[in-house]
Amino acid sequence: AVVSTQSTGALRLSGIKTEVSIVPSDTKSVPFLKVSKQIPSLELDSGDYLFTVESILYFLIPSEEEAAIAYLTSADICLSSLNNHIPAKSLFGENEVISWTDMVLWSKLHSTLQALKASKSLYCNHPRLGFWFDKVASQSLFTTSVTELGYTPSKSSKPVSESGKNGAPKQKSTPVQSQKQVKKPVVKADAVENFLQVHVTEQQKFEGVKRWKNGFPSMELINNEQHPKLPITGKKNNLITSALPYVNNVPHLGNIIGAVLSADAFARYCRLKNENTLYICGTDEYGTATETKALAEGMTPQQICDKYHVLHRDIYEWFNISFDFFGRTTTKQQTEIAQDIFWKVHNNGYTVEETVEQLYCCNCQKFLADRYVEGGCPFCDYDDARGDQCDKCSKLINPVELKNPKCKVCSSSPEIRTSKHLFLDLPKLEDRIKKFTDEREALKTYNGTAISITNSWLKTGLKPRCITRDLKWGTPVPHKDYEGKVFYVWFDAPIGYISITANYMKEWEKWWKNPEQVTLHQFMAKDNVPFHSVVFPASLMAANDNYTMITTLDGIDWLQYEGTKFSKSRGTGVFGDQVIETNIPCDIFRCYLLLSRPETSDTNFTWDGLAQVNNNILLNNLGNFILRALTFCKNSFDSEIPEINLNSDDEHLLALINGHLTAYFCHFDGRMMSRAFEVVFAISKVGNQYLQYNTPWVLAKGTPAEKARAGSVIGLAANISALLSVIISPFMPTISNIIQEQLNMPDDRKYFVEGFSPILKAGHTINSPFPLFSKIDEAFIKSLQNRFSGQDSSSSATLAAPFNLESLQKEIEKQGNIVCDLKGAKADPEKIKSEVQILLNLKKQLPEELQAKGKPAKAANKPAPKAQPKENNPPKPKVEITPEIAALQEKIATQGNVVRNLKGTNADKGDVDTAVKLLLELKSQLPVELQPQPSKKGKKKK
Repeated sequence: AVVSTQSTGALRLSGIKTEVSIVPSDTKSVPFLKVSKQIPSLELDSGDYLFTVESILYFLIPSEEEAAIAYLTSADICLSSLNNHIPAKSLFGENEVISWTDMVLWSKLHSTLQALKASKSLYCNHPRLGFWFDKVASQSLFTTSVTELGYTPSKSSKPVSESGKNGAPKQKSTPVQSQKQVKKPVVKADAVENFLQVHVTEQQKFEGVKRWKNGFPSMELINNEQHPKLPITGKKNNLITSALPYVNNVPHLGNIIGAVLSADAFARYCRLKNENTLYICGTDEYGTATETKALAEGMTPQQICDKYHVLHRDIYEWFNISFDFFGRTTTKQQTEIAQDIFWKVHNNGYTVEETVEQLYCCNCQKFLADRYVEGGCPFCDYDDARGDQCDKCSKLINPVELKNPKCKVCSSSPEIRTSKHLFLDLPKLEDRIKKFTDEREALKTYNGTAISITNSWLKTGLKPRCITRDLKWGTPVPHKDYEGKVFYVWFDAPIGYISITANYMKEWEKWWKNPEQVTLHQFMAKDNVPFHSVVFPASLMAANDNYTMITTLDGIDWLQYEGTKFSKSRGTGVFGDQVIETNIPCDIFRCYLLLSRPETSDTNFTWDGLAQVNNNILLNNLGNFILRALTFCKNSFDSEIPEINLNSDDEHLLALINGHLTAYFCHFDGRMMSRAFEVVFAISKVGNQYLQYNTPWVLAKGTPAEKARAGSVIGLAANISALLSVIISPFMPTISNIIQEQLNMPDDRKYFVEGFSPILKAGHTINSPFPLFSKIDEAFIKSLQNRFSGQDSSSSATLAAPFNLESLQKEIEKQGNIVCDLKGAKADPEKIKSEVQILLNLKKQLPEELQAKGKPAKAANKPAPKAQPKENNPPKPKVEITPEIAALQEKIATQGNVVRNLKGTNADKGDVDTAVKLLLELKSQLPVELQPQPSKKGKKKK
């Protein structure tokens, strides 16, 4: 007998023949169980029974799907997040084949989505999810299962909360009595939501306890800090590259998440898995884009490359990108390796010569390469397409195909002339490329965007691709018949990965000619995909020199800025050289960009979104949990990790966290980094609920048994904090280091292991905790929106960060020097007036008491204010605001917000008292002159 849409759907999907029956309410579905209620069960041919949905699914589901399904059967499902992750035009699996994930998820959410559908809110709030739900529902697999069970949606079905409450019926786990009985604290019902009432199986609890009791495993760690790195026999060797950024411009936030930051998070993840990892990148410096930029700035191409290489390097250093080596393509090694590959390709018969029609500018007296010409796209009529590719439809273009072409240098209309060029014979390699792509698609090592773009090229048939150009700035073509020509950038640029590695180490071939030992991972924006999935592999195949071929390829969609494109010329959006001006910490940008990573469709950067992530997710969720746990450990247990004795609630907690960790690794291995990141905050949310449910601040004041229980709770909470510090490291490495410093965490515990194990032993001493995050207020966000909206792009002022007095004072001093220099040089009065206004605007951001110091004395004819008695208004001695004091003031302001938030939400008095105590302790560290004076209370004199 099988009862549940999940179980019946699973049986049909597995192809196992069975009879389905509904057991009457007065009959046990499993005869030998003592429980009288009906439960889903499956009677096997052997006479044995499987009961509960999870056990049936584990019996039926293929082993490679178990990790994902284990998460789905117990996880918190957020409809908004799920809706965003479903591609706009896709259905369920590839070729519209129902997958196990579709089956489990659809069954889990069936009643909830039916209720939303009935209220007509499903398609308004979650259009993609509604499309997916209806498509799945139309499949016979599901219609038959629902019909067999006689299911009709209840009018009283409650929809899932937007914050992610599970819509599946709550299933209570069987409690296991601990030896020492501790009185349960009385808590609000919603404190338990998604903690004890999120279903876990007894098997999951058993495995969680087993892992915990086995302790933290030891292993021989790879030294990823040693250079140069070489592949290690018997280990996983990851060679990671991110698309080489064009040297001719400043990268914006979309460029950064579209390549280097995504690759960085994955490289850090691989290192934490104790895998040998080499991350290579550098600036792409040859080609027409560099010539165009040099022309615009009145410099030579080499001078442009030197200038912008340093700018790129500094931006990536600020973003904490962990390159093992960041190089460039204008090197001797690039010339040698590119020419060597060319000769092998040519001599192996994979090049053809063709006469090409090109645009020639009579005014400039030269052939116009693709970047020197602009016009209308022949495919979508976009009127600002480049001569190589349309930014709107992403299709590749030959310059002569443009409508109404114009020379980018002089704006004249060019004419068509002919020139001889060499082409890579892609049609001759098409079958090999097709087989190569099919293998990676079967292994799911190319993401959906990469597969879609690659298959679109293959579907129309590959055509010969030109690999030479009539330019001066590039790698020279060594063939005598093509003197004066250089290699086309998309033949030449991917070879830059190899040459940059050759600049890093002499033994570069151990990485690049070692396909048996090395796994190559490449990250790029989606417009770069065909050159990495078709042109580059085809070149290496044609060379036939045992090159390491790409294994995983991530084509990343676009990140837009506030619903529009980034534009440096229009001042729209945030560019890499501007993020520092905001004084928002690097990790806050990393966090928001990685959570918004465009993995399945385009996403949008908004300042409101960044503030919400900072204030609601980082400050109120993650930061609040860690601060509560560690502060309580410090105040109640003298900063020592207490002994942990697990009870049934703790076993439930371990199972939940292990389920989340399974999902974390599953998502990260699939390079779905935003989903992996969401798991981090799901764990900290569970941690907050665990503390709120157990109220250790109450237990610590009770009997010895209750105080011991408080110790177990805090010990587990501290260990969850340690776990969070590790799994957040790929995303927010600075915050990870700060948490680990507060925990005084041993170096040999700062890596991934299978499951949740005790990281901090009983008796381990932690350091003093302090708040990790500061609130970003609405006024500050408005100033950022105005600054980067394109309306104030000429302003030279920088923005002061919230609660950062030291930075603001430095900016005022800097702007004051600008004003003084302009006045001393007798500059244009309008320019001086403009800069003075900027200075005044900065000063307005100072606290009132500091603003007053700069105000001029009042006129002599104004009456002086009445003197106050000295004892009531003593003069305050001047105190220099050092960096340490400014940092302490920032911590006090942040903790004050924590206290206000707790009081505003009617939090438990114990939580409020703990927060207030920390606030007072921070204030006591201020110099006496800056400490708030107690108000004098007394009877008013008549």
